[in-house]
Amino acid sequence: MTDIFQFIKGLPKAELHLHIEGSLEPEMMFDMAHRNKVDIPFRTVDDVRSAYNFNNLQDFLDIYYAGANVLIEEEDFRDLAIAYFDRAAQDGVTHAEIFFDPQTHTDRGIPFDVVINGLLAGMAEAKTKHHISSKLILCFLRHLDENAAFKTFKTAEPWFDRIAGVGLDSSEMGHPPAKFARVFSAAGDAGLKRVAHAGEEGPPDYVHQALDLLHIDRLDHGNRALEDAHLMTRLAREAMTLTVCPLSNHKLRVVDDLSDHPLDRMLANGLRATINSDDPAYFGGYIGENYRAVAAARGLSRTALAALARNSFLGSFLDDEEITENLKKLDSFLKNQ
Repeated sequence: MTDIFQFIKGLPKAELHLHIEGSLEPEMMFDMAHRNKVDIPFRTVDDVRSAYNFNNLQDFLDIYYAGANVLIEEEDFRDLAIAYFDRAAQDGVTHAEIFFDPQTHTDRGIPFDVVINGLLAGMAEAKTKHHISSKLILCFLRHLDENAAFKTFKTAEPWFDRIAGVGLDSSEMGHPPAKFARVFSAAGDAGLKRVAHAGEEGPPDYVHQALDLLHIDRLDHGNRALEDAHLMTRLAREAMTLTVCPLSNHKLRVVDDLSDHPLDRMLANGLRATINSDDPAYFGGYIGENYRAVAAARGLSRTALAALARNSFLGSFLDDEEITENLKKLDSFLKNQ
């Protein structure tokens, strides 16, 4: 697989499903806890890594929110973003669309402006340092109510020219997309793109709701859509991009083993599937590791891997000219292989 792994490393690609708070590595958590004088319930980095042995979404979210407590100053959010982009650059990422969860921070007294200013500073540095373009997607926490989402939406209004879209994340079960139909409608009226996590732990009906009630432009995860043949046909017909996260799927037991991952079946059924890392610090790897792991487990060919990379640009929120530019880079790389 060495040749395939070298191919993956050089393959130009976009990342479309990355929670920036989920890239907080244990070492950075400790450093920020020290400089911000924040108590954390771990004595060592190894203690943190041991705590990452969860096996469901809610257990993961519990430690995820605890870790976010060390993020306080603009510098913290900037450093978090820069660390992610440094890794993304090593994996051949040329464009990234990153999620952030403002409610995770504003609910503990961190001003929205602190969060977004820090992230934007990191994104600007990545553009200069690595020539990686990037966009921000504001996610609403679905375990909170829609009024809380509207409050965050209102707070974000001055920044709409710097935010590409809104998303929906956190605990899926028991919190259907329909719960957020009005705030997603308002986001559409404001000219923002709309994405949502659906069909990860939730049933295919949640995917239907995301399509028909939230009017999403892109589907995050979507694995369980494969349980509904008509839904799968619709997703293919509408060229709906699915932001699939293999290592996350394995860690959270969406699939018991990567050898059973449906990624190549998605491609075979005409779905615009992509590979992404979700919360890489918690799930065992960044985008390159996700490509390598599923390629090894499923025996993916260079043609399949190239299709996944191509889908990542086609499914991005870049404008047509920028998409064409990135596809030219991809085609140039493939021509020289």
